[in-house]
Amino acid sequence: MTFATRQIDAAPDVIAPDGSEVRILCQTSRGSMAHFTLAPGAIAKAVAHRTIDEVWYVVSGRGRMWRRLDDQEETVEMRAGLSLTIPRGTQFQFRADGDAPLAAVGIAMPPWPGDDEAYVVEGPWRPTV
Repeated sequence: MTFATRQIDAAPDVIAPDGSEVRILCQTSRGSMAHFTLAPGAIAKAVAHRTIDEVWYVVSGRGRMWRRLDDQEETVEMRAGLSLTIPRGTQFQFRADGDAPLAAVGIAMPPWPGDDEAYVVEGPWRPTV
């Protein structure tokens, strides 16, 4: 195992399957970290993950996150300082409400495996990205 150090880039590294901007951060063999940004007023595509769990921490902005897994379903207000989990198989969708981008750091466990990990599902809002 070696040390990793990475400075966040101004430009996104990739666009996530849900349409949000992704800036890739560090990873280990057991988890990866990324910074997600959704533009003001934007609504991401609803997706679910095949094999990973995620933990998110909202850095700035405000919005809402819808999550559904089996018989559980909820929508929570997102704001700086909030953390939440997205267990494997959870259908989720998020949106940036207000006039500032919504930014969050997410940890994927195990590390993000690639483009086939997320698949689009039906969510409560019409996506704009």
